[in-house]
Amino acid sequence: MRRDVNVLLAFGLLALASVAPLHAAPEGTMTWGVHVSLATRWLDPGETEGVIIPFMLLYALHDALVKPMPAGLHTPSLAESWTMSKDGLTYEFVLRKGARFHNGDAVTGEDVKFSFDRYRGAAATLLKEKVREVQVVDPGRVRFHLNEPWPDFMTFYGTTASGAGWIVPKKYVAQVGDEGFKKAPIGAGPYRVVSFVPGVELIAEAFEGYWRKTPSVKRLVFKVMPDDTTRAAALKKGEVDVVFQLTGPIAQEIRRTPSLRIVSARTFGVIWLDFPDQWDPKSPWHDKRVRHAASLAIDREAVNQAESLGLSRPTGSIIPRSFEFALPLDPPAYDPGKAKHLLAEAGFPSGFDAGDFYPYPPLNSMGEALAGYLGAVGIRTRIRTLERAALFTAWREQKLKGVIMGLNGAGGNAATRLEAFVTRGGIFASGVLPEIEELFRRQAREIDRTKREALLHQIQRIVYARAMYAPVFELGPMAGVGPRVDQAGVGLISGYPYSAPYEDVKLKKS
Repeated sequence: MRRDVNVLLAFGLLALASVAPLHAAPEGTMTWGVHVSLATRWLDPGETEGVIIPFMLLYALHDALVKPMPAGLHTPSLAESWTMSKDGLTYEFVLRKGARFHNGDAVTGEDVKFSFDRYRGAAATLLKEKVREVQVVDPGRVRFHLNEPWPDFMTFYGTTASGAGWIVPKKYVAQVGDEGFKKAPIGAGPYRVVSFVPGVELIAEAFEGYWRKTPSVKRLVFKVMPDDTTRAAALKKGEVDVVFQLTGPIAQEIRRTPSLRIVSARTFGVIWLDFPDQWDPKSPWHDKRVRHAASLAIDREAVNQAESLGLSRPTGSIIPRSFEFALPLDPPAYDPGKAKHLLAEAGFPSGFDAGDFYPYPPLNSMGEALAGYLGAVGIRTRIRTLERAALFTAWREQKLKGVIMGLNGAGGNAATRLEAFVTRGGIFASGVLPEIEELFRRQAREIDRTKREALLHQIQRIVYARAMYAPVFELGPMAGVGPRVDQAGVGLISGYPYSAPYEDVKLKKS
């Protein structure tokens, strides 16, 4: 009798397994209308710039030892745990058992060391200066030995402040080379590349061997649609399921459409005007009064209402208020009369030709509005649009003159944001003040949190007082979501503007 009961129990368990599998097979296709022309280099974590856009692809194709996730800013991922030594000189990561790349190879300590050594993206110079050695203890353990205690190691290595902690397969990269890897990347993320046409489309398929969970959606498609009216039309027609970076009028139109919805998340993105010619003594921008006039010329609240339905927050800093060590700074009040007065004091009573104005794509209409405010007080510019990858390349290579409309949404803290834009090793720094460089060096070595905060606040006051930038607002980006989507993934990760984690996105059951 006991044998019969066991047999019946076994059949019952089999029946349950047939109707409720532990890992349901992914189904369907989810499509994004992407606001930028996808660059080939964004498929390689080793070239990650100090901006947030490459992570839109990295979260799908690759994985990091530690990364921002819904559970927190430093969520163990390919590393199941990490520890810091008491003296702050050693960080040890224990790798997750069973984590594999898309070709079936296990993720090992050699891959971690290799990925760090080949990294050449944002903060690479600083990371290489601070890290003395990466030691592979065994296939499942890696130690990072620092030259001196550095309180920001995990902020740079384990957040979107850089891509240094995202892991690529050493053997495969050695076989195909760096260029071959970008053409046919293999990662350890929840999706693997099916096809990629640069500037046109990326198609990725669920990797059912992903360690965290089997993705719900079988296939992800990223279609390049730089024009927001085109993206909105595609969303209405059901050709795409999610679109990002909508302007105010387009977002209003989508909001009025019954089957569609607008979602917005508080992010780390800040928009500002950069004046790279301020470091040239012969340029009008070299005069602080001219830069201050440009800031006074902008009606930030009007731009906020027009471009983001009032969801953004005017600011006087390039660092978001939510960052650790941020100094809250209010922007100067809109005062075109005072702006003209300052220009006259600086020797430009009739204004001056400020050269080219580079909007941040695809926010070209906002760029035109900002250029219009400058023009109204006599700072005359010419709009010159570039595709986003081209803008980043020219910006980091110091090839842009005139006025740059900058936007940065990378994670981290005040130090990581300052590093990229005002320090010697900064990927987008067009010039450096020795005073700031010394303060930044001191804060990077300071263990006492209160003293470190004071140093970082001092840097921020200098940047503000010298009007090195004209901050506009902390961006409240708007995304449009179609009727097929159950979970778009927007806002699941604090401060992150796009969909993620992709293994958590869901389509509605038909």
